[in-house]
This record gives sequence, C-alpha cells and structure tokens, in this order.
Amino acid sequence: MDLASNLGGKIDKSDVLTAVEKYEQYHVFHGGNEEERKANYTDMVNKYYDLATSFYEYGWGESFHFAHRWNGESLKESIKRHEHFLALQLGIKPGQKVLDVGCGIGGPLREIARFSNSSVTGINNNEYQITRGKELNRLAGVDKTCDFVKADFMKMPFPENSFDAVYAIEATCHAPDAYGCYKEIYRVLKPGQCFAAYEWCMTDAFDPANAEHQKIKGEIEIGDGLPDIRLTTKCLEALKQAGFEVIWENDLAKDSPVPWYLPLDKNHFSLSSFRLTAVGRFITKNMVKVLEYMRLAPQGSQRVSNFLEQAAEGLVDGGRREIFTPMYFFLARKPE
Repeated sequence: MDLASNLGGKIDKSDVLTAVEKYEQYHVFHGGNEEERKANYTDMVNKYYDLATSFYEYGWGESFHFAHRWNGESLKESIKRHEHFLALQLGIKPGQKVLDVGCGIGGPLREIARFSNSSVTGINNNEYQITRGKELNRLAGVDKTCDFVKADFMKMPFPENSFDAVYAIEATCHAPDAYGCYKEIYRVLKPGQCFAAYEWCMTDAFDPANAEHQKIKGEIEIGDGLPDIRLTTKCLEALKQAGFEVIWENDLAKDSPVPWYLPLDKNHFSLSSFRLTAVGRFITKNMVKVLEYMRLAPQGSQRVSNFLEQAAEGLVDGGRREIFTPMYFFLARKPE
C-alpha cells in the first residue's frame, strides 16, 4: 500500500498517466531522440523519479545503486561496502563538508555521514525525493549534520571552493553533458581535494553499429531516465577537460566475483533480495495491476512497472555481454 500511495511522487494522481505518456515519448522506442532528451533533461529526469522512486525504495531500500560483490556477501552488505569504499578513497575526515551529487533519497548520504562522521549535503532536483530524504534523515538522527538542496547539478547554488570532497553514485549519468557537469563539480570543490564517482557507461565492447547493442542501450535509457549513456573513454576525457587530475580509474564490474546484475537475473533466486528477483518482480507487477484496477494506485502505474521491467532486462543483457557497466569508478583531484 505504501508503494501504491506514493507512486507518482509529487505528480497529482490524476496526472500520472499523462506524465508516463510524456516520459515515454522522450525515448527511442516511442519515437524520441537523444537531442530532445538532452534539451529537456530536467523535465525528463524529474518525471522519471516522480514515477519510479516508490518502486526503487520498495525493491532496493534507501540506496538506489548496484555494487561490487564478494562471494558470500549479501546485496545489502555489498551496497554498504560500495559506499564505504568511496568514502575511504576520498579520505573523508570527521567534520568535513561533503557533497553528494544526485543524492536520491539519501541512502548513501546517511551511510557515508555515519561512517566518516562528516557533514554531507545532497543536491537533487526532484522535490519528492528531497521531501522523502529529509524525513529519513530525521528518523536516522542525522538531520542536524546532513541536508538536501533542491537544484540542478549543472548549475549548483554553491560558492566556489565550498566542499572538502564530492562524490556521485550512478547519478551524473543523468547529465546532458559530462564536461558541463564535471566542470561545475570542479568549481565547488576546494583546491587539492578529490571527486570520486561510479558512472553508468557503455564499455569498449559496445558496438554502435550492432542493432542488438543499440536495443539494450535503449532499454536501459528508457527504464532509467537517461538522455544518453556515454562511453567510459568519454567520461575520462570530460574529467580532464574540466581540469581534474585523474588519480586512478577502473571498471569495477570486471573484478566483481558475483556479477553486479545478479539480483535482476531471471535465473537467480534469493530470499534476502526477493523483491528484485523475477518472481518478486512478477508479483509486484501483478499487485500493481490489481491496485490500479481497484483505483488504489493511479492510472499509469502498470506502465511504470513495465518500463522498469524493460530496464531490468536491458541491464542484465548489457552486463552479460559486458557492453555496459554501472560502476566505472574514478578518483580525480582538483589541483592546488
């Protein structure tokens, strides 16, 4: 019932179906194109997260991201370790001022703040996610040291040299322009300090002339609110162009003992992450169908469930073929 009542975020329940139709029109499967998605990225991404956030929280919890995972490690444990790894790479110290770019409802923000005893500000342009994040901060007891700012991370409302560290977890992939995004992060980061991120990217194995590869890319884009998915090499070029010194970079998916896409794989079953499995997703899909029919969930809810399922299939296929990664990691420094 929480899923049903929160579906649509800040969109009026009577307008959810119209929002779904508009969102779908941005994407290639419905006649959309990359230029239109980039030009209207704010509207597209906001509609996506209004529509999808309740599904994400229902399935993933508070941290909406994948993780490098060891054998014998649960998904929840791997997600926490993935966040701790980022904090350790940045060398975050107690009391430092940290920025989370594209923070979602703040799961990583709260975990990193508690792990490092730092003050973390999350920037996010989605009103529903910020409202939800503030409530979760209050419940976690970090509302005095952590906060959210509603703004576009392409035009951040912070003075230059404001933060001791900046990170982004599977978020700056929503930016219409990697260079513009990284340049803005460079501006607000203090000299001598670092920016680290996990980026969603197409790998060197991606062949733009391969129709099946393009289909997989399109499925991920519509199911995850992306204007385009960049190559890892393009992210690296944009970082250097923005002025960063790249300390190290690597696709962490290559060395993950447990495939990052396993929770979504239809051949995999797990009780600990049951809602993400094929059986769990099938139950959710039919539950949403019933709730929509009974008018307990707004019209259009089932279509949101459908494009999220389309994304899951694209992510698994992209992971298996090694043409896509959700964890291209880099650590970059702003020179003194």
